[in-house]
Amino acid sequence: MFHLKKYLELNNELMRKKDNFFDLEKDIQAVKAFKKEVDEKLMKFNSPIDRIHWLIKNNYYIDFFAMYSHEEILKITDIIYSHKFEFKSYMAISKFYQSYAMKTNDRKYYLETYEDRIIAVALFLGQGYIDMAINLGVSMIEQRYQPATPTFLNSGKARGGELVSCFLLEMDDSLNSINYVLNTCSQLSKIGGGVAINVSKIRSRNETIQGIENASSGVLPVLKLLEDTFSYVNQLGQRPGAGVAYLNIFHADIEEFLDTKKINASEKSRLQTLSIGLIVPDKFMELAAKGENMYVFAPYTVYKETNKHLDDLDMNLYYDELVANPNIVKKELNPRKLLIQIAKMQFESGYPYIMFKDNANNVHALKNLGQIKMSNLCTEIFQLQETSVINDYGVQDEIKRDVSCNLGSLNIINVMEKQSIKESVYSAMDALTQVTDLSNITNAPGVRKANEELHAVGLGVMNLHGYFAKNIIPYESDYAKEFANQFFMIINYYSLKRSMEIAIKKNKKFEGFDKSEYANGKYFEKYIKNDYTAKSDKVKSLFGNMYIPTKEDWAKLAKDVKKNGLYHAYRLAIAPTQSIGYIQNATAGISPITDIIERRTYGDSTTYYPMPFLSADNILVYKSAFNMNMFKVIDLISIIQEHIDQGISTTLFVDSETSTKELARYYIYAHKKNLKALYYTRTKNLSFEECLVCSI
Repeated sequence: MFHLKKYLELNNELMRKKDNFFDLEKDIQAVKAFKKEVDEKLMKFNSPIDRIHWLIKNNYYIDFFAMYSHEEILKITDIIYSHKFEFKSYMAISKFYQSYAMKTNDRKYYLETYEDRIIAVALFLGQGYIDMAINLGVSMIEQRYQPATPTFLNSGKARGGELVSCFLLEMDDSLNSINYVLNTCSQLSKIGGGVAINVSKIRSRNETIQGIENASSGVLPVLKLLEDTFSYVNQLGQRPGAGVAYLNIFHADIEEFLDTKKINASEKSRLQTLSIGLIVPDKFMELAAKGENMYVFAPYTVYKETNKHLDDLDMNLYYDELVANPNIVKKELNPRKLLIQIAKMQFESGYPYIMFKDNANNVHALKNLGQIKMSNLCTEIFQLQETSVINDYGVQDEIKRDVSCNLGSLNIINVMEKQSIKESVYSAMDALTQVTDLSNITNAPGVRKANEELHAVGLGVMNLHGYFAKNIIPYESDYAKEFANQFFMIINYYSLKRSMEIAIKKNKKFEGFDKSEYANGKYFEKYIKNDYTAKSDKVKSLFGNMYIPTKEDWAKLAKDVKKNGLYHAYRLAIAPTQSIGYIQNATAGISPITDIIERRTYGDSTTYYPMPFLSADNILVYKSAFNMNMFKVIDLISIIQEHIDQGISTTLFVDSETSTKELARYYIYAHKKNLKALYYTRTKNLSFEECLVCSI
């Protein structure tokens, strides 16, 4: 057996300078050393057909031969292996074989190579259509498209989990609803799901219950129940459950909510594992900008007076009315001090996430169908959500729509270098359509209902900073903004076109399409009026001979969509992609990098990951996010956001010299630039080698 630590030693040796630069050849040698061990531990078979027969017989794979002939499976196998794929880094190969490759039950032998996993995913998503399977397989082996972890990990497995792992639930202000949502969280956590819960409807501390004064314990005990639920239901102990609770900033328990992440908070009130997020309407930002005091409200008193929940109200319209109503219990706070408190909390813990509710709803193409109320664990999902009515036993529940996240990402470098934006978007939309059609989350009926009616997907990207560095484009430059404006416009165009074609093929539109701004044409107006194409020769040259949709193309698409409809209510969302990005040799999502050589510690070993295509020529372009102007980073994300119908997972990067006031200015600027949310704030302590509060 190959010496276990040899590849780690080689990987670590890349940090030793050779000719005044990192010895990156050592990392390639580490890849070869690891591959040698893989070859020794890989179970051997006489042929690909014998292998799949054995895996089916021994309950590792589903019965692919019920869908495909031997000849078809041999055909896709030959095509995928003909690409002669090689991992680009030790982190990539080790991450795949340690986390994704299927192993024997005793975990002593590998049963899949990277090619084999891709073939299994492609065959599963192809569902018997070999041409589709081949198309999807090629897009994956060329690393133009990468399914999200649950899809890539579980597709084709006889004992696999679900294809999606991110969900959003709405909790009503009743014990029935609280128990229902807790149970649903348990069921979703059991399958490895990360869950976001909107707790804004829960009455605040000391509100009445059944006419009894001071009976309510507020939001905090519900948060504790959620945290305990995720801790207890942890995928058979393999990994902890993950959840985030969102609260409207006008909720009377807001200060107590924020205190749950204080480092010096009492154990009784502190949340150790449950993440928290804020729902921030425009009205809060307006009051903070004016320097006026704000009021937070006891939500049950709001409901009694208006027959509407605080969280469902447009605060731009209702705020003054709520303030003036003497029957609504309220408390006065200073919004600027609250912003500073939020910034202080983010320095301490990275939390809370911040979701700008009106920014999301103002551009929501389905605003006539429902309201976006919150986001997910990574703050890129923005879909309409409704509140289910959970009745007593014997009375039928009114199940409304919750949210699931069906995700996948394009690798920008490979898409651009293959000159295949259209083809890659089409393959990705086909793959994601299969994911949403094949998903059946039976124990979360609200999620199941939304998935069946809306067919929502979230196609994202990775490797933006990697692409910029390879092409010597500074992340903060005008060239970067120009590229992003054209690239993401094209992504949006082809995702819409493919969704329409799928609607025609299936003879089915998402439910409520006729009430959407896709149907009345409003969504397309900006593309028909404005020109998003690149102007500089440098950026134009990057797109080579690829066709760039014109304003006339957009006008025609608007007419065609109105006539034929769309299959997907939601199409685009940019997730962080940190873990799966290693396999793709990609920088995470659209974020700037934090280090040119990323250091990861697992147990007692340290692994180094050089940024994609790092060289002496582009090392200065690979500027760390901690050294970037965050206002310019927000500018670039704002440009991309215009073309993304859902959201973008956006992390702020600060150092120990950044003041809380400056961090609060970033929040204000992000809101002004129409970002829909802010994810973590990551802090680098300049007094030490590196001290990151959070990791994606």
